[in-house]
Amino acid sequence: MDITLALKAFAGLSQETRLTAFRILVKNGKRGVAAGALSEKMRIPQNTLSFHLAHLSQAGLVESRKEGRSVIYFANLDRVQELVQFLLEDCCAMDKSTCKGVEKLMQKACCP
Repeated sequence: MDITLALKAFAGLSQETRLTAFRILVKNGKRGVAAGALSEKMRIPQNTLSFHLAHLSQAGLVESRKEGRSVIYFANLDRVQELVQFLLEDCCAMDKSTCKGVEKLMQKACCP
């Protein structure tokens, strides 16, 4: 991942509603969440949610698929992994002994 894509991802996540929606979508994995259900869960109007999901989609963090009349949104976990790898690319380059905590955190966050 280059810095331009990383900045787009951070910009997408740098607002409370978008970050909340993204975390809900991450929690639901590839199964995703229907737009209407996400709107209800977050207690925000669908048009407001649509605006925020568009930002996340443009940042490459969220994808969607049609199921019947519903649009199902889900987190692009591959992009999230790329972002984390970008952030930690040079982690502990000067002192490898401090990386164990980061490795444990990543395992817990990604693969409980």
